[in-house]
Order: sequence, then structure tokens, then C-alpha cells
Amino acid sequence: MKNFISTMDWSQSKLQQILDLANQFKQGASSDALKGKSVGLLFFNPSLRTRTSFELGTWQMGGHAVVLEPGKSAWPIEFEPGTKMDGVTEEHIIEVAQVLSRYCDMIAIRAFPKFENWQDDRQDKVIKAFAKYASVPVINMETITHPCQELAHMQAIQSLIGQTKNKKYLLTWTYHPKPLNTAVANSSLLISTKFGMDVTLLCPTKDYILDERYIEAAKKQATENGGSFKITHDIEEAYAGADIVYAKSWGALPFFGNWESERIIRGNYKHFIVDEKKMAMTNNAKFSHCLPLRRNIKATDGVMDSDYCFAIDEAENRLHVQKALMAKLIE
Repeated sequence: MKNFISTMDWSQSKLQQILDLANQFKQGASSDALKGKSVGLLFFNPSLRTRTSFELGTWQMGGHAVVLEPGKSAWPIEFEPGTKMDGVTEEHIIEVAQVLSRYCDMIAIRAFPKFENWQDDRQDKVIKAFAKYASVPVINMETITHPCQELAHMQAIQSLIGQTKNKKYLLTWTYHPKPLNTAVANSSLLISTKFGMDVTLLCPTKDYILDERYIEAAKKQATENGGSFKITHDIEEAYAGADIVYAKSWGALPFFGNWESERIIRGNYKHFIVDEKKMAMTNNAKFSHCLPLRRNIKATDGVMDSDYCFAIDEAENRLHVQKALMAKLIE
């Protein structure tokens, strides 16, 4: 049995097989790979693209998706081992994962960090618990990484620029009025270095550098795949010559649980917005964002409505890559 929790666990060649199949789906190929099969989709957090694409993708391949929202449409779940369950949780992950495994052929999980203690959040306890106790494949629909978004992103990049090796890739931090999850940013570094790009992480200060686990993984993958990786706080240096610009907001890890203090600091860096002037510094770069995006906060209308913005194409690809992923896992 193979889970899809992080692309770090998958080789470039295996990921490319998924992308190749996704391209077939995008070109109109059909599949009944999930005929008579069921997929449990558990949403601990809201979703638009993820839920829609997984539900439709399952249906298009002949399967049935069961959508559950623990704590709302399903019982709240306990994840701590050995706990005395005298609080709000009604059943333990040990039973939940085993029961769902009897009903479903795959289980997909969306569970964001609690944003209180990064040392706790970085353990990714929810999806790891499902993987431990389930007897069917488990898929990450976004926790502290977002590997399905990674696939959609890379599918779009390959369709735009072809060979990715040594193409200049910029992941830029942008301002947001709220501290957001680092998942997409972590995943951006993972997939770009996995495919041999020359990757730059741009963020305002060292406080906004991502978790060491993903920084070290980016360095390692860059070396293994013939690319490079660097971090800068200089906007002009980062944009110069870029082929791909990817924007994302995230909260500074040293301020986890102390967001009022971080908010004051974050407000000093609104000029990190992606605008036409910055994009003019690039090598006629293509731009994207995972969505949702606050216009004229993260990126200007001019950037979002430009011919070089491929955010909608990337969003569409979520459907194709997830179908390809589920077809591969069900094998």
C-alpha cells in the first residue's frame, strides 16, 4: 500500500508518471479506475478547489466520494494516544481509521495546523495517525504541506516552459492581513527542487524563512536533481531573470501563538506585493498563486489579469492530477 502524504516520499520519475497521466486526462482521456470504489474525504478545514476537484474526479472515474466534516457532520475525533476522553471528542482515531478502511478504498485528509505551537503542528499528527491506523491508501489534501497542489503547479509549469531543469523559479512571500499556513510555500520548494529548477526563496527577514525540514529538503533535492537553492531578502535580486514567479503568504514561525506581535512586523512588508514593476524585472516570467488570493494585497489586478498569469490553469489541473493520483494509488 502506498500513501501520498509528501512528495519527499516519491521519486521524480514516479511523480512524472502521475503528471503524464494527468496530461492525458486534461486532453480528454477517460478512466473507470474507480468503478465500484469509494473515497472518504475528511475535511477538518474549509475547501473550494480541493473538495470540488476530489468529488468530481472520483465521480468521473466511476467512484463515489463520501464527504465528512469531523466536529460538524461527523463526530469529533481524538488523536492523542492514551488520553481519557472526557472532553468534546467522541471517538478515537484508532477506531475511525479502521472503520473507514472497511468502507472506503482510499481516505483523503485536509487538516490545517492549529497555529498555536509550531513544534506541535510540525509533527502533522492528524494525517500520520490516519496513515498509522488505516489499511487503505491515505492522501494529503493539505496539512503542513500540500502535495496535490504541487502536482497541479508542476503540470502547469511543464506545459508552459517544457524542460524545467535550471529554469529560474522564485517563491516570494507576500503580505496578508492574517497569518497563514506555510503548507503551499513548503510544497513550492519541494516540487521545484524535485524537478531540478534553480530556486530562490524571497522573504522579508530571517523570521519568515520556512521550517528547517523543508529548507534542508530543498537543498538536498536541488543537489540531487541538478538545480540550486538560495534564500534572499532582496526583492530586485530575487526577481532578476526569473522564469516562474509563485506568490504565497505565510506567518513567521518564531511568532507561532504570538500573532499580535507578528502582525505589527508583517505590516511593514506590504511592498512585497507582486506587481507589474516587479514582473518587469524577470525573464518574461509566468506568474501563479494557489488561490484563494486577495487582489491588490498579494498581487495586483494587472498581474492577475495578465496573459502571463496561469493561476486558473493551475487550479484546473487539481482535477486532472488528483484523478491521476487516485488511479495510480488504486492499482
